[in-house]
Amino acid sequence: MSEILSSLTAPSWFAQPGARTWTCTPAPADVQGFHAALPGYTPTPLTELPSLADELNVGRVFVKDESCRLGLPAFKALGASWAVHRTLAERAGTHEADSQEADGQVTLVTATDGNHGRAVARMARMLGQRAHVFVPQGVHPAAAAAIAAEEARVTEVAGNYDEAVRRAAAAVDATPGAVLIQDTAWPGYERIPGWIVEGYATLFAEIDAQLAAVEAGTPDLVAIPVGVGSLAQAAVTHYRSGGDGAAPAALLSVEPDSAAGVLTSLTRQAPVTVTTGETTMAGLNCGTPSTLAWPYLRDGLDAAIAVTDADSARAADDLAALGVPSGPCGAASLAGVRAALTGDGAPTRRAALSLGPAATLVLLSTEGTAANPHHRENLS
Repeated sequence: MSEILSSLTAPSWFAQPGARTWTCTPAPADVQGFHAALPGYTPTPLTELPSLADELNVGRVFVKDESCRLGLPAFKALGASWAVHRTLAERAGTHEADSQEADGQVTLVTATDGNHGRAVARMARMLGQRAHVFVPQGVHPAAAAAIAAEEARVTEVAGNYDEAVRRAAAAVDATPGAVLIQDTAWPGYERIPGWIVEGYATLFAEIDAQLAAVEAGTPDLVAIPVGVGSLAQAAVTHYRSGGDGAAPAALLSVEPDSAAGVLTSLTRQAPVTVTTGETTMAGLNCGTPSTLAWPYLRDGLDAAIAVTDADSARAADDLAALGVPSGPCGAASLAGVRAALTGDGAPTRRAALSLGPAATLVLLSTEGTAANPHHRENLS
């Protein structure tokens, strides 16, 4: 990914035909059972919002509310818990603990815009391990403080998310008994990011069961907020590996217009890095798609769209009024479907997504208001 571009060079919309015919292998079957055995596990709500269905001229709209996932205000605990579990089990099985520090502890290292780092720190504290979390410039002090409250060491980086990832990887090389638990992949570092993606399978299994319970069937569209693309990869994996005969869902990725790395890459049909600006959608402020996610995004996403901070703020306020506490990243999914399904050019975009007036939409609200201090500061 040597080419570095401005996010502003990308269009605000991209669609590709044929994504729903692409197939891949499913996630491991034992992920949901692992999560179900964790203390405090319960499926997060899937809330139907008829007023949004009326606004968007579709049949039904559901919001998957990740404002409280395993005691944390975002979905990230699913991927972090499974990856940490697999990592520690593998190290114990290969007797690598014998070469660790004298007290036998492992230091779990990661970089984060907030939620992933806190989830890794929480798992480290629960399992009696150490955590060292690198946060880029622009992460709110309250978000960094929440990570530190999990008894993690926090290092602030004078740079963007990609620089924080580089610093975290370098710290692992210099720290005995350290392992990188990162949700973005690059050549030579893909197994642990793959476990993080697998962990998100539980979210989609819950959606299947919840839709079945209200006789809603398979969704016609799923909207996914995107940072480096790991959650979108999990969505593609789930909806492109069904084989149950149901029509596959259309998948729409949503990014900030100031950090549209996936949209820019899809437009150019090659993974690129974009320079990122400031955005209240802190968890989506990532300029480089994960190399592990990229083939899934390239071949399995139907469309990608970029939205503004103002779009996201309006969506968050509207969701709050409807009883769903959503931070800017979570509300991006609503902002994205509004941008796709309304306004100039909407008929063409709706046709690209094969959406009629009876369609069922699922919007992933990936964080609650407690996850993002920027949201609380911008309420007025």
